[in-house]
Amino acid sequence: MTPAIISKEQCLFPMLKNKVAMVTGGGSGIGRAGAIAMARHGAHVIITDREGEKASQVALELGKEGFQAISENLDVTNDLAVSELINKIVKTYGRLDILHSHAGYQAEGNLEQVTLEGMELSWQLNVRSHFITARATIGHMRAQGGGSIIITASNSGVQYDREMIAYATTKHAVVAMTRQMAADYAKDNIRFNTLCPGFIDTPFNAGFEKQMGGRNKLEHYVSRTIPMGRWGTTNEIADSILFLASDMSTFMTGHALVVDGGESI
Repeated sequence: MTPAIISKEQCLFPMLKNKVAMVTGGGSGIGRAGAIAMARHGAHVIITDREGEKASQVALELGKEGFQAISENLDVTNDLAVSELINKIVKTYGRLDILHSHAGYQAEGNLEQVTLEGMELSWQLNVRSHFITARATIGHMRAQGGGSIIITASNSGVQYDREMIAYATTKHAVVAMTRQMAADYAKDNIRFNTLCPGFIDTPFNAGFEKQMGGRNKLEHYVSRTIPMGRWGTTNEIADSILFLASDMSTFMTGHALVVDGGESI
């Protein structure tokens, strides 16, 4: 499949020109693809990840292409570090137009199988970290007259996965939380939407792979269960991130954008 992320030479009319965007969990997978897409469309992107070297590599690659990106090591479970970084970004660039709060966690298992630690970490990363990051951003966006906050959930937030209680519960919760924030801040021209990918071929699927008994069985599940019969790509999800980040979606807030090849039909 042809990659959806376009090159510098092709990007004649960048849709995010002069915008400032921050991405959490941007060192790999969907977060990485979204950061690259936004940078290639003119945004100055701050790429963060708990594994700082991965974020640094993404920023380095973009810099070599002539795009604007820097990296920061960030653990989104550290409330103070999140707040300090967002304040630093606004102080440095004068604004923060786009927040893609992407970092998350997947624990497989049913009620008896998931440990308390697994459930607590799922809640901390899949719900609480998004709350903290949005909370640290909202005042800045109100002061500047608006912004777009994209929170990664999952199509597990609009359906139920067998024996994935921690994951499905927290993803439903973050969809509800995002809708509530959208209702509360629409008057401030701050848009909140959730991104709900289905099976995208990244290492994040390790939990599902383990639950299903290995890669071959997961491949079989994808080919038989997804109506389109295949994995999605990170570049396809990056297109959705661009849509939610840009002026193409200015009348959309409180929406759960499901991109899953029809799995949740």
